[in-house]
Amino acid sequence: MDQKLEFAERLQAAMRAAGLEPRPAVLLNLFNANYWGRSVTFQAVSRWLRGESIPAQDKLIVLAQVLKVEPEVLRFGGTVRKSVREHHQRWQEGVG
Repeated sequence: MDQKLEFAERLQAAMRAAGLEPRPAVLLNLFNANYWGRSVTFQAVSRWLRGESIPAQDKLIVLAQVLKVEPEVLRFGGTVRKSVREHHQRWQEGVG
């Protein structure tokens, strides 16, 4: 599957888990109220939710904070968390 579509699915799921309706207007207001930079447009948020684009890293971090998920999980999915833990564990075992 396309990375952009997978991101859109994770973003929508995170919005639902936070008790929000996964609609552009909802995300737009939430995001712009918490973002320190230039406000994003309705079209940009719509593209995130439709799987047409992935936000830049600074925007991704804000999205993760307001939706209360880890940025790497929002961007890459839950498997990345497991992979990082496995690599960390192997590193600790190798060092120790």
